Formats: sequence, C-alpha cells, structure tokens
Amino acid sequence: MWKDFKKFISRGNVVDMAVGVIIGGAFGSIVSSLVNDIIMPVIGVITSGMDLKAMKFVLRAAEMDGATVVKPEVAITYGMFIQNIVNFFIIAASIFVMIKCIEKLQKKQEPAPEPPKGPTTEELLTEIRDLMKK
Repeated sequence: MWKDFKKFISRGNVVDMAVGVIIGGAFGSIVSSLVNDIIMPVIGVITSGMDLKAMKFVLRAAEMDGATVVKPEVAITYGMFIQNIVNFFIIAASIFVMIKCIEKLQKKQEPAPEPPKGPTTEELLTEIRDLMKK
C-alpha cells in the first residue's frame, strides 16, 4: 500500500495539482486584498460613502440586556454576497487572461508544420519543356 501511495504522489499530475492549490490560495488572498482595499473603497466613494460589507437586511434585531447581547442579530448580509461576486469575477477574468497567455506561448513553441513536399522549380520546368517537345 505504501508503494502504491508513493507512486501516486510522485506522479506529475498530483504534484502539479498541489502546486496549483498553493498558488491558488495565494492568488485568492491577493484578489481579496484587491477587492477589499482598492475596488470597494472606490465603490464606497461612488455610492456616497456606503460600505458594501455593511449592507444587510435585518430579519431580527439583537436583543440586549444593558451592554450584553441576549440574542444576536439575525440578518441577510447581501453586501458581503455582492463583494464575493466581485471577487469571483476578478478571479475568473484573471484566470481567463492567464489561460489565453499560456495558449499563446504554447502556439509559439509548437514548430510550424512543414509544407508538403512537391516538385522543385527545376522539376516543373523540365516537365513543361518535355510537354512542349511532344
């Protein structure tokens, strides 16, 4: 069983997948920072200072007993949902651009197909000369 596991782990696909997961995690944090720290403040300015994360629909307000919370607030936080949609589109667009770049690089690396071998110019001229003699 150990040998089979080592064989499975040492295959290139598994290692590539692990590298992809690690890079994807790092990429996700970069995109989250881009959305939270750059895009959402701009959207906040456009919407007159409204914080998108704070947008919610309260189903039940929190019950308080002085300064302590007896029952927490129940709310639908649609602002966070909108922010996650923005994150998704940025990640999807980034992956699309990356795949297009990789495809272009792969096309450049592929050797150009050789043209089909045909008669040379001299052979064609010889054939035309022979036909004219007849």
